[in-house]
Amino acid sequence: MAGRDCYHCKQWIEEGEFHDCWTTTEAALTADLSEDLRDAWERIRETAVELGEQRIYASGSCIMFARDVCYFFVRPKRSYLEVCVLLGRAVKGPQVRRVEPKSKTKMANLLKITHRDQVESPVTDWLREAYELLDQPRVVAKKSKMAKSKTTPRAKPMKSTTSARRRG
Repeated sequence: MAGRDCYHCKQWIEEGEFHDCWTTTEAALTADLSEDLRDAWERIRETAVELGEQRIYASGSCIMFARDVCYFFVRPKRSYLEVCVLLGRAVKGPQVRRVEPKSKTKMANLLKITHRDQVESPVTDWLREAYELLDQPRVVAKKSKMAKSKTTPRAKPMKSTTSARRRG
C-alpha cells in the first residue's frame, strides 16, 4: 500500500489519510497527568482565568497564557508541572528551580509544581505580577551622548598656517 512515515511523529500514514501531528490541545497535554498533578493544573488554570481577559492555548508541549504576549506557560511532565513565569525580576522560593534571562527586561522563572497546595501565595502573586507587568509602559533607558560613544571625543585638528604663507 502507498503511504509515508511522518517526519515529525514517525507514524505510518496511509495515502489519503488525514494526519496533523502538529495540532495540540490542552486535553491532549494533560490527559496522562496523575490526580495530584491534574488538581494542580486545574488550580493554575483557575488562578489565571481569575486574573482577567486572556488567551489560553496549547502550543507544542506547552499550554500558553497570553494577553498581547505570553506572560507564563505550563509544560506538563510525568511527575510535575513546569511553570515558566515571565517577570521583570528573578524570584526566590522553594518552588523556583532556576531563573534564565530571556530579554533585556524579562526573566524566565521556572517553577516545579507537584501538588495543588503549592499553587498558593507566592506562586499566585507571581502569576498576577506577570499578568500586570504587561500593563506597565516599557521603560527604555536613554544613554547620554558620551555613553553611546565608545571613544573619547577628539579635538578638532588645527589649521595649518604654513600652507597659507606659501600661497601668499
